[in-house]
Amino acid sequence: METTTSKVLVIDDEEKMCEFLELVLSQDRHKVVTATSGEQALEMIRSKSDLDVIVTDLMMPGMSGMEVLEEAKRLLPDTPVIMITGYSTVENAVQAMKAGAFDYLPKPFKVDEVKLVVKKALDRRAIALENKRLRRELQAIRERSGEIIGTSENMQEVFRLVEKIAKTDATTLIRGESGTGKDLIAREIHMQSLRATKPFISINCAALPETLLESELFGHARGAFTGAVMTKRGLFEEADGGTIFLDEIGDISLALQAKLLRFLQNREFIRVGETVVRCVDVRVIVATNRDLEAAIERGDFRSDLYYRLNVITIHLPPLRERKSDIPLLAKHFARKFAAKCLKGPISFSPEAMDALVNYDWPGNVRELENAIERAIILMEGNDLGLDDLPDEVITAYKTKKSPRQDSRDDESFYQAVDDYKRELISCALEESDGVQARAAELLGLKRTTLNEMMKRLGI
Repeated sequence: METTTSKVLVIDDEEKMCEFLELVLSQDRHKVVTATSGEQALEMIRSKSDLDVIVTDLMMPGMSGMEVLEEAKRLLPDTPVIMITGYSTVENAVQAMKAGAFDYLPKPFKVDEVKLVVKKALDRRAIALENKRLRRELQAIRERSGEIIGTSENMQEVFRLVEKIAKTDATTLIRGESGTGKDLIAREIHMQSLRATKPFISINCAALPETLLESELFGHARGAFTGAVMTKRGLFEEADGGTIFLDEIGDISLALQAKLLRFLQNREFIRVGETVVRCVDVRVIVATNRDLEAAIERGDFRSDLYYRLNVITIHLPPLRERKSDIPLLAKHFARKFAAKCLKGPISFSPEAMDALVNYDWPGNVRELENAIERAIILMEGNDLGLDDLPDEVITAYKTKKSPRQDSRDDESFYQAVDDYKRELISCALEESDGVQARAAELLGLKRTTLNEMMKRLGI
């Protein structure tokens, strides 16, 4: 069975012309809706955001085709408008094109002419929409490059998964230790999605008591509880059309879990103190650092909710499992906080960078960011040395280095060489925005040589 290719609005005060164009365009499987006045057409334009092409007569009693064009460009800027005109008003049609019309058809016109002009208009619309999509994706990539940093293979796998699922509405569960950037990944999914222009709302479920959290999520009626002096919309309503991110989902109560499960099943909810069922269009992303499987065994988390949440799972690796990203992150945070503190470019001593790379970072990226911020604020000058780092980082570094200093065998020498190569390559990749060909030029290497070195060094 053939499907329609587009929706076309035809506007003409002559009903026979509307019927004729509907017949002609239907032959190319277009769905055609008609209006016999500019006023009727305007109502349809306001209520139908899915119109692909508008074909309108220029000269009509009442609201003219030019006025329809102006309103259509305002309400549906991506929808091309084709003007129909008699020979005596071609000059007016040209003026309409200057005002934004795509093309015009002088009467009398041939069937093939109508079909061709509509096809060209649809092609133009497709190109415009594709350009918008590409610009939105480019903006998302730019935003990610400023917030989410990682050239390690496990982070690249996370980025690939984000790109795959962003265009869907699948419920997503982000798992990872505290400080790994779960909120940034949730925001990245939203930015790359078709909901990017709609709200992104985030809430930490562990930060609020049960009664207050339910009110925040679902809203409440006036007088629903002490202090509810007015009706309040919940976050699900505020996020309508967009994305809501529920962080620390493993901390909510069983009673609230049941209400959340109902919402996930049909996107319906009831405000606290009301009986009216409401419905919204929201994508749900949740995150947790807890072991949900263990919580299910203890009876602290509903298994049916878990399966509803676990449609797509993203595992964020801890920083200790992607140590090659630490130099990139450290330099990024150094630039960020140096600018805030009105300091010049920051350089790291080899010992300071070695200490950062070899520390396990139990607080992950958040702890690293805090350590760099502290160092930038307290350090003298622009050279960040080992003594500028937190005591626990210095102690761990000296503990790990002391047995190596006592040993002068070949293995420690080659390990030091590899570490130095790894740092050089990481810096080159950062300067070239991850483009290996450019990084190879900076290092004076062939691209194939750089690729082999990266594989050997685990970059």
